[in-house]
Amino acid sequence: MPVSLAPLAYAALMPVLLVGAGFAVQFVDRKLYARFQHRQGPPWFQPLADNIKLFTKEEIVPEGADVAVFRLAPLFGLAAAMTAFLYIPVWSPRAVFAFAGDSVVVMYLLTIPTICFFLGGWFSSSLFAGIGSVRILTSLFAYEVPLFMAILAPAILAGSWSLSGVVTFYQAHPLLALVNLPALAVALVAVLGKLEKAPFDIPEAETELSGGPFVEYSGKLLALFKITIDVEAVVVATLLTSVFLPWGMSLPTWAAIPLYVLKVLAVVSLMALTRTVFARLRIEQMVLFCWKRVAPLALAQLLLNVILNGVIQP
Repeated sequence: MPVSLAPLAYAALMPVLLVGAGFAVQFVDRKLYARFQHRQGPPWFQPLADNIKLFTKEEIVPEGADVAVFRLAPLFGLAAAMTAFLYIPVWSPRAVFAFAGDSVVVMYLLTIPTICFFLGGWFSSSLFAGIGSVRILTSLFAYEVPLFMAILAPAILAGSWSLSGVVTFYQAHPLLALVNLPALAVALVAVLGKLEKAPFDIPEAETELSGGPFVEYSGKLLALFKITIDVEAVVVATLLTSVFLPWGMSLPTWAAIPLYVLKVLAVVSLMALTRTVFARLRIEQMVLFCWKRVAPLALAQLLLNVILNGVIQP
C-alpha cells in the first residue's frame, strides 16, 4: 500500500477497531470487577450481545425533548472520541496525524463526549436526567483541570506540545519518564471521574437516578452512548500509556503491539481494582477531593517539570 494511503486506510478501519477494542476493554473491566468481588462475571461476548439487543429495540423520544439535540448528542460524542485517537501514538512514536500542539486538541476532543452526555440528559425534559446532567457538569469542573495539568506536565518536561514529540523525547530519555509517576496517579484518578467509574460514578448513581442523564434514552441512541464510553476508555487508556508509559514504542511492530495491549490492560486493571476497593463518593466529596488533594499534586508535578526542563534544556 502506498505510504500516502496508509493513514487513510487506518482512519477508515479505526472505527471498527475502536468499537471492538471498547467491547474488549469493557469485558476485561467487568470480569476483573466481578472476580475481585468473588463473582463469576460475564462471558466474553456479553458487551457485544448487550449492544446488539439495544440496536434492536425501539427508540423513544420523550415528549417535550429537543429532538435534534437528543438524537445528535450520541453521534457527536462518539465522533469526538474516535477523532482523538488519530492524534495519539499507539505502538510507534508517531501518531497517524501528528502535528505541533495536538496534545491540546486531544484534551479538547476528549471533553466533547462529556459535554454531549450533559446536553443529551439536559434536553431530555426529565427531572432525573437533568439532575444527572448537572452532576456531570459539576464532576467535569472537578477532574478536568487536574487531568489537563497531569497530561501537560510530561509535555513541559519534553519541551513539546505534540504527543508524538513527547513520546520521542522519552524514547531518548527513558528514565525521565519515572519523574512523571505522580502525574500518572493524578491522571488515573481524573480518568475515573471522566469515565464515571467508582468511586466517581456520581452522575449515573443507578440507585438514586435510575441511569442518570441516559434515563430517557433507549434503542440505538442508548447503545451509541454506551459505545462512546467504551471507546473513550480505550482512547484515554492509550493516552496514559503513551504519555506516562512510553517504553518499548520503538520496538518492531510485532513486539510493540502486544506491549501496547499489556499496558492498556494494566491501566484497565487498576481502574477495576479501584472500583472494587472504594465506595461511591458524594458529589461534594468528589469536588473537595479533586481540588484539595488531586489538583495540588498535579500543580506540584507541573512546577517540578518546569524546573527540570530549565535544567535539561537551558
